Amino acid sequence: KVMTGIRRCGKSVMLDLIKEELKESGVPETQFIAFNFEDMRNANLCTAQALHCEVVNRASEISGKVYLFFDEIQEVTDWEKCINSLRVEMDCDIYITGSNARLLSGELATVLGGRYVEFMELYKDIFPDVTDSVVFQRYLTLGGMPYLANLHFVEEPSRQYLTDVYNSVVLNDVVKRNKIRDIDLLTRIVTYVIGNIGTTFAATSITKFLKNERRTVATDTV
Repeated sequence: KVMTGIRRCGKSVMLDLIKEELKESGVPETQFIAFNFEDMRNANLCTAQALHCEVVNRASEISGKVYLFFDEIQEVTDWEKCINSLRVEMDCDIYITGSNARLLSGELATVLGGRYVEFMELYKDIFPDVTDSVVFQRYLTLGGMPYLANLHFVEEPSRQYLTDVYNSVVLNDVVKRNKIRDIDLLTRIVTYVIGNIGTTFAATSITKFLKNERRTVATDTV
């Protein structure tokens, strides 16, 4: 089972909820093997070979089905080889999360839906008397990030939080990982794309838009 998503969208919390559900269904916690690869204590396991050896060693002490949890798996070099090997050689149930910054392979990735339903439940916990149409309008305005409930969906703190998440994804993930030098150009392109969701467009139309904005750039660059 693969969960992907941007920073702070609730992937790690979802793993914890799955563990709780398994325990409630009668699976003992002793059957669990879990790793968070953002934890420096697991830095020595960030290769497929090292992780595979560690999991096999731990699983050898467990009788019955093993439940494997790998949080932020993209930090492990060649992680797909390890996961596929574990799927083949042992009786296990595997749950992995990964950041959209380094997309998981199409062969393994699945998409979890239902974000609006979650938003409605969180919103009505705080404002139980609001109508569904009001909730939907707030969802369209604020989006479905779970942490907004901690801010009680107050306008200004919510917008600041969303801005911080956006900057974190664009500046930390996209700019650094792709070594983008012209951050202003990237910002303008992203703004254009967000502003034209639902509209068919191409690099040439973005180039024309930027030219109207007095920002000349080659289509190849876009």
